[in-house]
Amino acid sequence: MAIDSDLINALAPTGVLRAAINLGNPILAHRHTETGEPAGVSVDMARAFALSLGLELTLSVFDSAGQSVEAASSNQVDIGFFAIDPLRGKDIAFSPPYVLIEGSYMVREGSVITRNEQVDEAGIQVTVGKGSAYDLYLTRALKQADIVRAPTSPTVVDVFLAQGLEVAAGVRQQLESDARRYGHLRVLPGRFMVIEQAMGTPKVRGPQALANLSRFVEDMKASGKVAEALTVHGIQGASVAPVQPAF
Repeated sequence: MAIDSDLINALAPTGVLRAAINLGNPILAHRHTETGEPAGVSVDMARAFALSLGLELTLSVFDSAGQSVEAASSNQVDIGFFAIDPLRGKDIAFSPPYVLIEGSYMVREGSVITRNEQVDEAGIQVTVGKGSAYDLYLTRALKQADIVRAPTSPTVVDVFLAQGLEVAAGVRQQLESDARRYGHLRVLPGRFMVIEQAMGTPKVRGPQALANLSRFVEDMKASGKVAEALTVHGIQGASVAPVQPAF
């Protein structure tokens, strides 16, 4: 099927689809242990989207969500994979979510904090990854606790331990992995937020570009390909977002 040239010009004005890949969220992207090349759910989806458009794909790989967001906000990439957030929505247009991920807290084994509700207290310092979805959310939500920002999401627990802070916040699966790695740490029950992971494109690309991106995401969910990607990459704890009405 021929692809509308106006759509191609809107989505990929350079003639090549440029995708931002954020390695700061290991649920969705990582480097292959043998080749060092980027891999994961978001990489698979970027390749599938490029194929649907009949375009070549280039990957711009970043270590943090903040860097990936900046690349899209400044129009340096054509698409990316982001947690939906109103602050990011100023410059980025989001598709419906394709994956739902839990944001959780972690403390030391001997901490008196046992429930999420105990975190937002005066004198509590919460470590977050700078510019991450949960950084943006907790900056708005926490009224008494203080936020300490680690350079990236994968370094949250390192900063939490090195600085003797009370709470680490992040993607539940990453925290559980770090708890096993370090020991004497525990992830609190439940979650403080649900992170809606979506594809996004610079807002300046216009409504046609967003509508096409949104249809692609819905097709990937409805066809089972998002679920398949989660299985192939051994991702547990993340769920496929519900299919939404057709675009």
